[in-house]
Amino acid sequence: MGERTALYQQHLDAGAKMVDFAGWDMPINYGSQIEEHQQVRTAAGVFDVSHMTVIDVSGDDATNYLRYLLANDVAKLDASGRALYSAMLNNDGGVVDDLIVYRLDNGYRLVVNCATRMKDLKWMAEQARGFAVAIEERPRLAILAVHGPQAIEKFCATLESDKIAAVQALGNFRGVELGDWFVARTGYTGEKGIEVIFPQEQAAALWDKLLAEGVKPVGLGARDTLRLEAGMNLYGQDMDDATSPIAANMSQTIAWEPQDRQFVGREMVEIHRKLQADGMLPELTGLVLEERGVLRHGQKVITDKGEGVITSGSFSPTLKHSIALARIPVKSESCQVDMRGSLIPVRIVKPNFVRFGKKVFE
Repeated sequence: MGERTALYQQHLDAGAKMVDFAGWDMPINYGSQIEEHQQVRTAAGVFDVSHMTVIDVSGDDATNYLRYLLANDVAKLDASGRALYSAMLNNDGGVVDDLIVYRLDNGYRLVVNCATRMKDLKWMAEQARGFAVAIEERPRLAILAVHGPQAIEKFCATLESDKIAAVQALGNFRGVELGDWFVARTGYTGEKGIEVIFPQEQAAALWDKLLAEGVKPVGLGARDTLRLEAGMNLYGQDMDDATSPIAANMSQTIAWEPQDRQFVGREMVEIHRKLQADGMLPELTGLVLEERGVLRHGQKVITDKGEGVITSGSFSPTLKHSIALARIPVKSESCQVDMRGSLIPVRIVKPNFVRFGKKVFE
């Protein structure tokens, strides 16, 4: 038996098929992964993501510490509630983890992956030496993500009237503290959505209210196809400790300015950036297979510039054909995938397939 979120019984009551996910008993689906995927694209679905790790950072040196720890720069967060996406790098420029960091009224909140929890906490503690900071894991907080074109409307219908305006006013990558709740708009599906981080003893009540409003539960299976359609990386597949963010389509999340800001791994990722410009480091891009067949993680890719590999691949329920993220030589123009010994032509596109339910690549 693995770890369980506060909503374990609610998942069973909703007919979930439970699986082990990084040591947690989590719902893979509630009957139909395809239907759950379409529910998010057309209406609203709720994900229990309470298995993710919440870490609060406070103290006099909290800002300087995070400016050193993260490749992106928390100095950009010039007001409470603002958020950014960043990699946390090791000294070799590999990705220890990817995360969201929020500015709070009294410090910062990081949400990191559950599978990397122990590694992340150890690394953060090691890098904190010499900084006046407090690093506090918050295991008694639950996280629900409500996504889809009707998500904000449905979520607001569950709130007390004095909280609705603050939620409706949220822009993308913005959050707001509402008592012991933190509500944000930072998603993983390519749809409008809300994430709420709040005491786990209140999770069941909110879950029940959302279902009463017609929001449907969504499992990890649909969460994966939704994030792939949105071109979003999955830690452990699209990047890891041995992968540079430059080779994981994360260059835009590195704050190179100011030039005198030293962050962990900076020297190495600057080298990686030059290597990629010279064609010596691969890039993460999108692949499209519009004929029969399914692109899968681990399949070999053959391009006119050399070999690569699919890091994430699946059938796209929205597009009705297969899509993938693949790490291939830069400036590749033609591409084939080795599918059971046959080389099948695929099209190279930007690694972003669906936004707000619509195809976005050419």
